[in-house]
Amino acid sequence: MFDYDYPLYRPPSEAKSLIFQVTLGCSFNKCSYCNMYRSKEYSERPWEEIKAEIDLASKHMPNSKRIFLADGDALNLPTNRMLQILGYIREKFPDYERISCYAMPQNILKKSPEDLKKMYDAGLTMFYIGIESGSDIILKKVTKGATGQTIIKACQKAKDAGYTISCMIILGLGGKTYSKQHIEETAKVLSASAPHYVGTLTLHLEDGIRDEFLTKFKEPFLPIDDSEALDELELLISKMEPSSEVVFRANHGSNAYPIGGTFPQDKQSMLQKISHLRSHPELCRPVGLRGF
Repeated sequence: MFDYDYPLYRPPSEAKSLIFQVTLGCSFNKCSYCNMYRSKEYSERPWEEIKAEIDLASKHMPNSKRIFLADGDALNLPTNRMLQILGYIREKFPDYERISCYAMPQNILKKSPEDLKKMYDAGLTMFYIGIESGSDIILKKVTKGATGQTIIKACQKAKDAGYTISCMIILGLGGKTYSKQHIEETAKVLSASAPHYVGTLTLHLEDGIRDEFLTKFKEPFLPIDDSEALDELELLISKMEPSSEVVFRANHGSNAYPIGGTFPQDKQSMLQKISHLRSHPELCRPVGLRGF
């Protein structure tokens, strides 16, 4: 129905959502592990184009409940433009349940508490934040443009404004050399920020960014294997001590083993499942069936 500017990405949980591209690409676009928007130059779409697509969607899919604002940097829009978009979506989809978008930590921190609250009150209620790692060393090596502390501050700032937060981390991002540090520091960040949802995926370097990733890493990168990915999951779950309930999922298609539960009540059962999986390597998802 829409003339999308591809590639188009959205979180797995937004699979059935109506998507409006309010920006194209990513304004940062320097993360060495990410190939999502390398083919695009960042731009903010004109209001007239966005409005026309909202009008079109409201005629053909008037009962849409969930709406996702793409591309990777919708929160980079000026607050007034975002409020204009949100207000019109609410007018055209009065029965909507949720509007969400990706959010980089630096973009959350650039918004004032008042602006975040205005957007929340206007209908934007959920952010997807790529944490990737809590280790400052690894975050610098993969040119994330964030530190563990700025990630914690961004998550807390968003939560203070009422937002639901879903965060992603990447198993294997530090390779064998930094595996323990990667996971221990990530557990600290997740414990301190206590996002509502945490998901893990496993590092997969696409051909278009492999050389850049290895160059920026500035030392030999030794990928972890499936057994070591399970070790990272076990260490992450064992070290996480969030102050509030956190739904944890390691069921992304890139992962060798699916794990899921809710902190704190399911912590021990998740660790028990990992022990079971370690004893049954035949339960590992075949590489050919993994979705990267």
